[in-house]
Amino acid sequence: MIKNYCIKNGKIRFYMYIILFVLPILCSLIAINMGRMSIDFKDIFLFIGDLLNGLETDPIIESVILNLRLPRIITAIIVGGGLTIAGITFQSVFSNPLATPDILGVSSAASLGAVIAIILSMGSVGIQVIALATGLSSIFLTLRIIKREESSIIMLVLAGIIVSSLANAFSSLLKYTADPMDKLPQITYWLMGSFGRASYKNLFIAAPVIIISVILIYKMRWQLNILTLSEDEIKSMGVNVKKTRFIFLFLSTLITASSVSICGQIGWIGLIIPHLCRMLVGGNNLYIMPFGISIGASFMILIEALSRTVSVIELPISILTAIIGAPIFIMLLRKTGGIFRWNYV
Repeated sequence: MIKNYCIKNGKIRFYMYIILFVLPILCSLIAINMGRMSIDFKDIFLFIGDLLNGLETDPIIESVILNLRLPRIITAIIVGGGLTIAGITFQSVFSNPLATPDILGVSSAASLGAVIAIILSMGSVGIQVIALATGLSSIFLTLRIIKREESSIIMLVLAGIIVSSLANAFSSLLKYTADPMDKLPQITYWLMGSFGRASYKNLFIAAPVIIISVILIYKMRWQLNILTLSEDEIKSMGVNVKKTRFIFLFLSTLITASSVSICGQIGWIGLIIPHLCRMLVGGNNLYIMPFGISIGASFMILIEALSRTVSVIELPISILTAIIGAPIFIMLLRKTGGIFRWNYV
């Protein structure tokens, strides 16, 4: 069994931590090598060595690696790992193996904010701020709709569907009224997901939010196991269900909204990677999250590299994640017989 190679006596094997750490690095080297201008691995290592030793580097290679590809790779690592953690969190909080980071309408609301910012001709920073603000407002609107403290998870999901539908409707309305020669192409391309806007400047706002939220969820990951139990069992253990659930939802919303503000909507990552990790290590979130961060980041790095190499023009990220993610999900369905092992017990 694969799990036996990953976990021993209730702990992740030491060599697995090394593999999880090295995997994104290897994928990053592959991504740096790929592109219109192919850079040999030998030249990459020579560049890194010269850079670390303070020696003069090839200006062309330096520009391609540091200014073009590295910001995209760093963005892919942060977004891929973040969306995977958000997916794991939502699936545990809602006790639903098919829950995704946009289940509360966060992605749709954040996208609406970005559409507004693009129409108002704001820069990258303005798009991020507005998208993040509208994404965060969605969870408060969702909670306001259900209003009653004792409302069930089903009510929360239904409220999220309402918020998502409203946000999509307003986005469509704005797209309909947008300038078809200027704003509309920008909006359409951005909504399909792209790392074309990736830069160190854009990472300055969203990256700290995602990283801090991921760290907090990681530190509290044992409580996610508790949330997969029934509400009566949770209360009997002395856990404040409402408070704990809200903290996880808020942090996951921060991750999702921040990710959308950087690169638009990206589907499938928060759905397939958590299940892939569960096939490797079982349903315990204590083990799933380290694997999720590494595999999610690595998968997104490779998707980013493919988006700019498989075609003459750069392909939107969501198209590639759907083309690659759907067959993987079909494989998971066939492997599990349609019964996902999401509960930790």
